[in-house]
Amino acid sequence: MNKSNLLLQEVLSNLQGCSDLIIQPFQLGSLPCKLLYIASITNTQLLREAVTKPLLEEATRLQTDEQLLNRIQDEAFFTISNKTASTAKDVTDAIVAGEAALYVAGQPHMRLFELKQYQSRSVPESTNEVVVIGPQQAFVEDIQVNMSLLRHIIKHPKLKTVKYEIGRYTRTTIYLTYIEGLCKPEVLKEITEKMDSFDMDSVLSINYLAEYMAGTPYSPFPQSQFSERPDSVASALMEGRVAILQDGTPFTLLLPTTFFAMMQSAEDYYQGFYPASWIRLVRLLFSIMSLLLPSMYVAMTTFHPEIIPTSLLLTIASARENIPFPALIEALIMELTFEGLREAGIRIPKPLGQTVSIIGGIVIGQAAVQAGIVSAPMVIVVSITGIASFIIPHFELSLTLRLLRFPILILGGTLGLIGIVMSLFITYWYMVNLRSFGIPYMQPLAPFVFQDLKDTLLRVPWFDMKRRPSSFTNTNQLKRRSSK
Repeated sequence: MNKSNLLLQEVLSNLQGCSDLIIQPFQLGSLPCKLLYIASITNTQLLREAVTKPLLEEATRLQTDEQLLNRIQDEAFFTISNKTASTAKDVTDAIVAGEAALYVAGQPHMRLFELKQYQSRSVPESTNEVVVIGPQQAFVEDIQVNMSLLRHIIKHPKLKTVKYEIGRYTRTTIYLTYIEGLCKPEVLKEITEKMDSFDMDSVLSINYLAEYMAGTPYSPFPQSQFSERPDSVASALMEGRVAILQDGTPFTLLLPTTFFAMMQSAEDYYQGFYPASWIRLVRLLFSIMSLLLPSMYVAMTTFHPEIIPTSLLLTIASARENIPFPALIEALIMELTFEGLREAGIRIPKPLGQTVSIIGGIVIGQAAVQAGIVSAPMVIVVSITGIASFIIPHFELSLTLRLLRFPILILGGTLGLIGIVMSLFITYWYMVNLRSFGIPYMQPLAPFVFQDLKDTLLRVPWFDMKRRPSSFTNTNQLKRRSSK
């Protein structure tokens, strides 16, 4: 058996069991040929028009097989991207990825054609990062569409992409994207080393990468940021950050990140600086409330009633008169119930989710108060806490604060305000020492960088934000250059 037939047999052996594999034999002069492709992921119409038809027309025009072989070996003969492969593994990997392979008897290699065709949805509106004013586009599961959306915004040759294929079975396409000259070289080097060392059977979501690349994997705080908005990703790239796009995932991973970066919303930059700054302060206030409100209520009613005004204290005492549980147990019951309702609202069918969560919360809360299981003030406190947690722009940070709420609540219910202060000190100390790819998590507050405060708690006017944040870049920091 010659090398040509041996290559074909090895490829067919590797693909044995693929019921949707198409083996299309045809004749070019006296040369037996075969086209191998998987119909479900290959553009068969383009295959006929750009490969089969030109080959058959050329076979009728040329006189000898040698002339025909020379034409086939010429890459410029075909109008679509093509290359050759001489090993069974390379050919097999290309076919299962959606490419078509051309076998010509007597040739020691096969020619591969880029004809991938995956089902994808049209570009939708953003559903998780909603803005009133600003672009409405969101990423989809097709990485090529996502890159086109990104390049539509950043039209510059320094927008660089590095392609990876990770996952031994899934062979998932990953694009590491950055702007050359803005990204810190040491950050890019660390991310690249992480990508090169990635070794798993499958990568079904960008979350796999986020968890693997975390510098402190057991930290409750997210060390990377997700975004489904092309404009948000473009803005992050122009700050000097790195974006990782994955085929099959409508979310992009942004590295590195900080606490204050995750407290910002895309709409902060589409409104005037006065309303944007006010909304940021409100967001920060409610984020603190979502973390501390239940524990503060329990600590004050249990250990420090003298802090509460007399009239309010009497109202709370009368509401709790017939409650059989201490305030701590009462708060834990309501918090766990609220978490269950929230999870149920996500998991049940979408048309029913909002109705069930709203009606379920009202009915259960009212019934629990009437039954004397919990007090009305506790229901109000937990409801405000739940609403406050929805104000945080990024779900991963919101989830972290929801998790931290429980240990702080237990410390507040057992040690009073001392327990709350102690837990806050430990949390802040931990956040100050946390790093995301070498970037301090609490920068520009700790370490203090005055220049970067212009886009942290407040947002100053655009004409005052002349420099990129030093958290993410230490080169080419100047955004606006003098016209002189």
